[in-house]
Amino acid sequence: MKNLLLTSLIMMSCSIWAQSATGYFDKAMKKAEAGNTKGAIADYTKAISMNSKFVEAYQNRGVAKFKLNDLKGAQADFSKTIELDDMNADAFTGRANVNYKLQNYEGTIEDCTASLGLNPKDYVAYNLRGLAYNKIGDKKNCCKDFTKAIELGSQSAAKNRATFCK
Repeated sequence: MKNLLLTSLIMMSCSIWAQSATGYFDKAMKKAEAGNTKGAIADYTKAISMNSKFVEAYQNRGVAKFKLNDLKGAQADFSKTIELDDMNADAFTGRANVNYKLQNYEGTIEDCTASLGLNPKDYVAYNLRGLAYNKIGDKKNCCKDFTKAIELGSQSAAKNRATFCK
């Protein structure tokens, strides 16, 4: 009986100290907000290792990797987010940003179009798709997307339209 009580007490103590996937995610969020991007990535990774279907952890780790210019890592995380939740408009926009930086303009357009199909008010996706259209020489769609982004409140789209749609 003494051994059972002692074992129970030890197990309870361990469970109190054990960190959950959600706990690591919360720590990562705080680190990201404080500007500790590398620390946030480490904690998102721990959360994912405990829960391989943790969509938000993949999404946020992708954002953090993008900030550190780890484009391939960010792309993999955004793709995994989309694989787990194909209704995640932000993941499509995130991957579109990566594609744009990698000069994959067709991929940027595809991802922005998918994002806009899920969230038609995403002015970031309209502006980014407009930039990609500009890069491939499609001025008509470029200017159309900048105009829509402006209607939705984008200030950078106004600058882009003034620059590229003369």
